[in-house]
Amino acid sequence: MFLERVNEPADLRGLSYAELDALGGEIRDFIVAAVSETGGHLGSNLGAVELSLALHRVFESPTDAILWDTGHQAYVHKIVTGRRNQFEQLRQEGGLSGYPSREESRHDHIENSHASTVLSYAYGMAIARDAGVDDHRHIVAVIGDGAMTGGMAYEALNNLGHSKRQVIIVLNDNGRSYAPTVSNLSANAQGVDERAHHPSIPDKLTDRLAHALTDIRLNPVYVRRQRRLEDFLHNLPGVGPQAEKAMEAFKAGVREFLQPPSFFEALGVRYVGPVDGHNIEEMEAAFRNAEELSVEGPIIVHVLTQKGRGYSPAEDDDEKHLHDAPVFDPLHGPPKAVPTGYTQAFAEGVIKVAERDERIVAVTAAMPGPTGLLPFEERFPDRCFDVGIAEQHAVAGAAGMAMWGLRPVVAIYSTFLNRAWDQVVYDVAMHRLPVVFCLDRAGITGPDGASHHGVYDMALLAKVPGMRVLAPSSAQELHQMLDDAVDLADDGPVVIRYPRGSARQVAESEVGSGLAARLARPGDGAAVILAIGRMLEHALKAADTLAAEGIDVEVWDARSCAPIDPAMIEAAASCRVVVTVEDGIRDGGIGMTIADQIAALSPDVMIDPLGIPTRFVPHGDPRQILARLGLDATGIAASVRAQLDAR
Repeated sequence: MFLERVNEPADLRGLSYAELDALGGEIRDFIVAAVSETGGHLGSNLGAVELSLALHRVFESPTDAILWDTGHQAYVHKIVTGRRNQFEQLRQEGGLSGYPSREESRHDHIENSHASTVLSYAYGMAIARDAGVDDHRHIVAVIGDGAMTGGMAYEALNNLGHSKRQVIIVLNDNGRSYAPTVSNLSANAQGVDERAHHPSIPDKLTDRLAHALTDIRLNPVYVRRQRRLEDFLHNLPGVGPQAEKAMEAFKAGVREFLQPPSFFEALGVRYVGPVDGHNIEEMEAAFRNAEELSVEGPIIVHVLTQKGRGYSPAEDDDEKHLHDAPVFDPLHGPPKAVPTGYTQAFAEGVIKVAERDERIVAVTAAMPGPTGLLPFEERFPDRCFDVGIAEQHAVAGAAGMAMWGLRPVVAIYSTFLNRAWDQVVYDVAMHRLPVVFCLDRAGITGPDGASHHGVYDMALLAKVPGMRVLAPSSAQELHQMLDDAVDLADDGPVVIRYPRGSARQVAESEVGSGLAARLARPGDGAAVILAIGRMLEHALKAADTLAAEGIDVEVWDARSCAPIDPAMIEAAASCRVVVTVEDGIRDGGIGMTIADQIAALSPDVMIDPLGIPTRFVPHGDPRQILARLGLDATGIAASVRAQLDAR
């Protein structure tokens, strides 16, 4: 067992290539076994095994900073840097994070779980290093798994090329994000043309020439001679500038023919590749040469990998190569991923509204499967648009669709909508456009931690002029809200936000409509609980507990967070005690707004707004997190008792 002998990166350097191949197999088995017990990101890490080993053999972490974009591909990095024994608690409360974590290891420099940011980090770190305030040597930014579809990556790439900062960029190109990557870069590099399966003799020759060109351009001797030739041409009497431009044009033409991603060099970033991402020896040679060439400025090494490599259930998963997986039997692999709970309710509801209204189109940012849009895409292939990991573009694009008569439904995770805040406010809301935002994974999501909890959407969006924010408490409510949103959008944008996980199933009599709140349980008027979204379930359980103690509590399903139903406010203002409960940020949240409105009517009413505290909440079981924050039935009942006792 080679795996047991690897506790730090230095342990890799004495292994032969045959031993490294064996180690790679052991690592894949280990990752499959670990993720099968805890759930987690599988396909991306299985594809990054050899890449991670090659990086840690060439570069000396942490003196050399290895930065991971889309940090869910860093499991092998964690194993190599001494955290193998912690994988039993992967993504569990108090255990190993599913992403790089500065608290876990000195080898983790950034806690990056959102895509397309690493090149900006690298640019800033390079400035600090070059200013002499940091002693790190090389900065190696690993970007991929769809992250090159994000606009922020190109902003940073342009800045790196212009500034000539010494940064080594590794493009881990597996042609995927969650779904197949929406990018001409991947299409060109991976050869998605059918001819790739049966290459012609010219195609084979072109491929050989491309690899030969890569080998030449990685050779420092070639680079030095090229510089001398450029200087010679430039200094020719009379025709120097023209001769130099002619040489550059010739080289550009060769690159364009053999290596389509040559646009990197137009940005001032030297490009080499593609390199086989499962051949450690080939990658090591490329990285060592890139290390030497980076003194002249940023260089990108294009590495081709296979997502899910070495585990047949992942390789055979056409949708996402087991990008992420729940707990499963490693012998057979996870069952086929299908939408469940609120996501399934959305998947059903959006098809229904699209069948009756031809203006409905769907927009997603690289996540048609996780957001439940695959059935819609199958039913309406010409009305579903996946724009890649580009949330700003998704929202602004939806604005353009809405301007010219369509009714876009933007399906996105709550946490990822944060990245498009400017577009939501100024491109959609300010124009009063009929865009419907459907925010999945709202509230506490659990094992993916602070960066994935969707806790800011209500507090922020409720402050946007003209925005309507709805929170369903059941699958049937979500269907109703989708139906209502199509008409409500006549007056501007609508948000429907709902959590990860199971959805309550209720009778038709327990479903509201429009922007009105719904009385879910009558009481004696002493105390009332105003619940938002999925918190209604906990509120009703709290009311049952209190009823057994002789406390008859009224419960409302708020339904609309913006605007808030004045009838509900008026009813609550007549009670002695009010408790609001939401799974969004408490400070500045919906409960605080409700409290202000009630206080304006009845200043003596005691009000306790319950919500998420203003701090980053770590990963863990969602039920345990909510209980710890006092947002379960026990915590809600305790708040009601405390307020009544204080009267």
